[in-house]
Amino acid sequence: MTARSRQDAPAKSTYLRFAEIANSSIEEIEPDDEVWALRSGMWQDRLEKTSLRRTKRAKAPRALTLAGHGISLRIEGGALTIRNGFTHYPQTRQTYRYFKGDLSLPEQIIVLDGNGSISFDVLAWLSEQKVAFAQINWKGEVVCISGASGYSANSHRVRWQLETREIFERRMQFSCGIITGKIEASIITLEKVVRKSDKWELAMKSAYAALTRLEENPPQSITDLRVLEANCAASYFRSWQGIPIKWRGTSRRPIPDNWAVLGQRSSPYHLAGNRNAGHPVNAMLNYAYSVLETEVRLKAITEGYDPTIGIMHEGTDGSSKFIFDLMEPERPKVDRKVLDFVKSHVFSPADFVLRADGVVRLTPQLARALVSTVVSQR
Repeated sequence: MTARSRQDAPAKSTYLRFAEIANSSIEEIEPDDEVWALRSGMWQDRLEKTSLRRTKRAKAPRALTLAGHGISLRIEGGALTIRNGFTHYPQTRQTYRYFKGDLSLPEQIIVLDGNGSISFDVLAWLSEQKVAFAQINWKGEVVCISGASGYSANSHRVRWQLETREIFERRMQFSCGIITGKIEASIITLEKVVRKSDKWELAMKSAYAALTRLEENPPQSITDLRVLEANCAASYFRSWQGIPIKWRGTSRRPIPDNWAVLGQRSSPYHLAGNRNAGHPVNAMLNYAYSVLETEVRLKAITEGYDPTIGIMHEGTDGSSKFIFDLMEPERPKVDRKVLDFVKSHVFSPADFVLRADGVVRLTPQLARALVSTVVSQR
């Protein structure tokens, strides 16, 4: 398979390609497959070294990330046995085994863009041990979440959600508060990880002006508040543009010109939403935001809130609008971790798959490394 044909292949064929490589002899592996294998192995080794350091500190990881073809979770002799997926060849597949009450049990198990099997016994075992399970697809969308404890609404907190939404003054106070927190966190991200430029100055000016407005003359409608937040967000993301991304191996396998630096946050495939990322960093942000969503959702449900009763966010589609409310002040913190990750690594074209429709996806091992970094630093 040529480099061109792999890029044009549908995303769903990726794991079939893994299986084909696994059944091939080493002589049959093409140069591009070798690059894929080298980069996947590099990200896996880096993740394993981080896990080893954590083990030496005798501290359980916040999350165990899994990816690839043929992931398996089963109960054997009362213990949870996990076999990670196959993502490249050659590869030694990782096996994890946890017993009940094990101090090394992670708080969450996150499957990234993977396939395989999980049994009802596993779900019961995870629930008993208070370990959450989440699956995220290649777009960075949350597919499913199994909480560490079942949903049991707290009537007082659900009543608070309903009253806060219905009483105008309380709704505006809550909504202005979460946007204030988001803008304050955005300022910290700008100060810590975004280089100073004219766009940076404009973003800071916009943020401080918005905070002043929120304190002295707050918006009198959710629509006006959204406009204020949107203007700040536009300036904030514009300040990222032009930050260089470090690459290697581009002489042999070129990348699109716009991948050399950070670009706009909005996707060129806006009709389908930002989930269809057209830039590697946007694809990373999608994964990171989904991890944030799983954490916020699990915490809110555990505390007895109804995730569908939004206060600032609204809609009738049954989506988790209250979770989106709670995520707002946390998004810039996630941005900071992603930008730190981007600035501290040198990437290869083999770390990403460019689909025939121009949408970018991360290779599974890179996704694991990114998510593990974001989770461990939150």
